[in-house]
Amino acid sequence: MSPLEQPLDILAVAPHPDDAEISVGGTLVACRRQGLRVGVLDLTNGEPTPFGSPEIRVQETAAATKVLQLDWRHHLGLPNRTLEHTLEARRKLATIFRLTRPRVIFAPYWEDSHPDHVAATSLIEAARFWSKLTRTDMPGEPFHPPQIFYYFSIHLRVHPQPAFVFDISETIEEKMSAVRCYESQFVAGRTQTFPTPLDDIRDRARYWGWSIGKKYGEPFASRESLRVGSFTSMIDFDRGQESPRSG
Repeated sequence: MSPLEQPLDILAVAPHPDDAEISVGGTLVACRRQGLRVGVLDLTNGEPTPFGSPEIRVQETAAATKVLQLDWRHHLGLPNRTLEHTLEARRKLATIFRLTRPRVIFAPYWEDSHPDHVAATSLIEAARFWSKLTRTDMPGEPFHPPQIFYYFSIHLRVHPQPAFVFDISETIEEKMSAVRCYESQFVAGRTQTFPTPLDDIRDRARYWGWSIGKKYGEPFASRESLRVGSFTSMIDFDRGQESPRSG
């Protein structure tokens, strides 16, 4: 068996190390606690950056991986800053999907000002299709990941409407601890005057938590309709017991 051949329930595909932690770190920890097998695939090493290096980013990623308690993590080796949706990149990513066979893929939201993020979304969607192909020399058996959800790692100051918001009230501290592992990106060379980048990340999680009546949340979009088999899974009984507002 290939060392990459590790069946997963959830696979978050990130353009750079730290994107998964920023966007879905709380969700990944919560899924692990629910007994799901969770992994992250970093498409690039994220370098160069002003205060980072490939060696530093490896150390930071390892520390964040330990905080998240991931079952699997891999670096695909594609170029940072010039990430492109090429046929070779599509083949490499489709192979990962065939070997890990994730039930759900997390991908960056499709609209952004960062070219790497936009290219990553296009690449992920095409590789998802390619991973089911027969009569190919790609390793692994044909497999089509059933669902893909898009996380908000957006540099544009826009506010898309999510399909759902995942409650991370119980995992916000692990999320922030994982993000803080990337000191070269969020601490080194930066002013610590409020609001810092870390403040922004936590405050956005607080906003999305507020939007669902919880402490903290992480939003997801979907291009496809979501199936619901029971309204009991959708009803927030605690929220329904809130006291009516005066007036």
